[in-house]
Amino acid sequence: MFAIIGLVVVLACVIGGYLIEGGNLHVLWQPVELLIILGSGIGSLLVGSPMKVNITIGKNLMVIFLGKPKGKKDYMDILLVLFDLLSLARREGVIALEAHVNKPDGSAIFTNRPSVLKNHSVLDFICDNFKAYTAASMEPHEFEALMDIDIDAHAEDAHQAPTNLNRVADAFPALGIVAAVMGVVLTMGKLSEPPEVLGHSIGAALVGTFLGVLLSYGIAGPLAAIMDTVVKETSTELNVVKAAMNAFAMGWPPAMALESARRAIPAHDRPGFDELEGVLRESKKGGA
Repeated sequence: MFAIIGLVVVLACVIGGYLIEGGNLHVLWQPVELLIILGSGIGSLLVGSPMKVNITIGKNLMVIFLGKPKGKKDYMDILLVLFDLLSLARREGVIALEAHVNKPDGSAIFTNRPSVLKNHSVLDFICDNFKAYTAASMEPHEFEALMDIDIDAHAEDAHQAPTNLNRVADAFPALGIVAAVMGVVLTMGKLSEPPEVLGHSIGAALVGTFLGVLLSYGIAGPLAAIMDTVVKETSTELNVVKAAMNAFAMGWPPAMALESARRAIPAHDRPGFDELEGVLRESKKGGA
């Protein structure tokens, strides 16, 4: 939602300022220039990115425009799922986790927290690493190294989408110049026309440069930046899970393992110590 508001503000200020200065809006409406710049930008993205990355960019844009921003509740749900899993492992042994991590969609622990069940990156991380932990006898540092490999691989893969979109954003000014040069070439063929026609043609050509810069710094660049933020949020969630699971592997009780995870949450979304303790008490009552 805020991304949409931001883009509206950008366009409103740019176009509004132009109109306040007495500009003619009809001159800015150059669909052919837009076709050249935007079309070539999308084409360069298709050429320079594997299809899976282009699909990821599309999905990320849907999340940015239509998705709900992650907040304290999402982290709290992750903590509660971890607490239930770690408490079960503490009571009945890690083997008891197999039924839950092998089929999470049939597990009451996961289905009680739909936000975690729908978060495939976090869900897969929890399930895969618990499977590895139950299948092999690993030292805590070995388990931590295994999770670090998983997090690094996820981050490297996820960062391709914002990186490639940012490359297109950097290319838009140059593509705007291409459109402007083509407009100048067309204008040179109209030198015998009256000044009004030449002025309109030159103005249309210059709009290409304007559109290229606007698309780069006003639209595509900010979208790439917020997409990068979304990627980092997922990496943060994985580090929260890692903190709890590694603490448990070191022999910490579930409550202390959860405290380790709580401290890995960014300050603006981190629940307080007493707040988390109160939620855990309520969760225990509800499960009783």
